[in-house]
Amino acid sequence: MSILVVGSVAYDGIETPFGSIDRVLGGSATYISLTSSYFIDQINLVGVVGNDFADADINRFKDRKVDLAGLQINNEGKTFFWKGKYHYDLNNRDTLDTQLNVFEHFDPVIPASYNKPKIVCLGNIAPALQSKVLDQVESSDLVILDTMNFWIEGAKDDLKETLRRVDVLIINDSEARELSGLPNLVKAADAIRAMGPKILIIKKGEHGALLFTNSSIFSAPAYPIVDIFDPTGAGDTFLGGFAGWLGRSGDLSDDNFRRAVIYGSVMASFCVEKFGPERLFDLTNAEIADRYTEFRALSAIPLQTDNSF
Repeated sequence: MSILVVGSVAYDGIETPFGSIDRVLGGSATYISLTSSYFIDQINLVGVVGNDFADADINRFKDRKVDLAGLQINNEGKTFFWKGKYHYDLNNRDTLDTQLNVFEHFDPVIPASYNKPKIVCLGNIAPALQSKVLDQVESSDLVILDTMNFWIEGAKDDLKETLRRVDVLIINDSEARELSGLPNLVKAADAIRAMGPKILIIKKGEHGALLFTNSSIFSAPAYPIVDIFDPTGAGDTFLGGFAGWLGRSGDLSDDNFRRAVIYGSVMASFCVEKFGPERLFDLTNAEIADRYTEFRALSAIPLQTDNSF
């Protein structure tokens, strides 16, 4: 049982109204891998870092039992760096600095030991690279893809080609509208699912998430967190929790996709409690189980015991 994670490994600089940090571990593959490692033991990461990537951060992955045989170390340059500043509501941010560095020429190579994963998680990278990964995978039960407006606007044909090979697409509401060209999310979901992915999750930030399958629509709440320090990586953490639960349970039924959405939301709710992925290093299984129970209670409706309506 394994999950293949392909995406960016980076350093981030983050400013929020509640504090700042100059340099913290980041990247889509980082958040997805660390999160899914709470659910299953075999997480295989494929990415690239530069000559400035600290041994201490390598060891942090290893402490979470993330396999790094697919992590390329390019000594000719530095690790991808991003810096951003969040607005007061934390829903919007401004990019202050982007240095692609070695990530600019990232060429994902899947080790032979990785090419038969249970689940493939394609982080937010160029659609052509996502397809290249799938070309190297011999078999899998589920392919999950994340993308963003940059690729929708600049590589739409490549993205549509890749979507034909994908089982699950996870995007936010503005990206769903842009990809489909439709303002209504239900109609947008139908149009996107016709492009290939039969399972679509539309993230709505502090308003939860929508799950669309062949037979149903499911609306998941957002967890009411009192102290949010940093929303960076919350979407990738959601993907990691979603994939992790599916890998752990081995159940790809519609009901279990709903549970996976809740587990994704659970893990994302932890992520925002500290800067970067720091909260993902000190979680306990009891904390995850307790918050999953709290999530379920948020939308539970007691059975009606009379016939008043």
